[in-house]
Amino acid sequence: MATSQTGIVEMLGRTALFGQMTEAERATVAKQMRPAQFDAGQLIFARGDPGVDVHLVTEGRVRLSVLSNEGRELSFNHAGPGIVFGEIAALDGGKRTADATAVGAVKTMVLTQNAMRSLIAGSPTLAAATIRMLCARLREADLQLEAVALHSIEVRLARFLLAQVAAQGQGKASARATIQVDMSQSELALLLGASRPKVNAALAMLEAEGAITRRDTEIDCVLESLRRLGEVE
Repeated sequence: MATSQTGIVEMLGRTALFGQMTEAERATVAKQMRPAQFDAGQLIFARGDPGVDVHLVTEGRVRLSVLSNEGRELSFNHAGPGIVFGEIAALDGGKRTADATAVGAVKTMVLTQNAMRSLIAGSPTLAAATIRMLCARLREADLQLEAVALHSIEVRLARFLLAQVAAQGQGKASARATIQVDMSQSELALLLGASRPKVNAALAMLEAEGAITRRDTEIDCVLESLRRLGEVE
């Protein structure tokens, strides 16, 4: 089912990039976007492609990943509904820095590079939000590199689950939280920079420690235990 114009405006309002704009300004952005859809496994764009547009996910999930010279894939993020991706190359005019692949069926709203630049030029609010977003991306990349280089898979998994708790709006004053992890262990392994068997073993270890309980796509989390295992102060 297609997302309505009002729905797009509301979704833009929840993004870091467009969230500080007025509703009228977001409506202007929405009018300049066009819908696109992709099948499961379809490559939306590849690393090295020209950055000609920015995507807002409205349905589904997109894997953002890089491939080493040895053919090893590392997924550094997933973009789900309400997440903007593809903005870096569209902003600086350079090439795409990663592959974007539809994990399942995906729908997005697309904003062209020219439209994005025009909007930034006419909106100090959007320009400031763009700077903050890019700085956040750099911080996230630094933390992920540190995690892969310095921490065990169990620590990385515990921190990932805590991040999912925060992203799903839970855990601020609670001892426990239940989250949806709607991805396969293979996808999770790509995100954590590990093999599927190692992720499965890490999940089992966290469960044995009493930090989590798994139920299909739901995971019950004991937050203090996850913080301890994730070495989070």
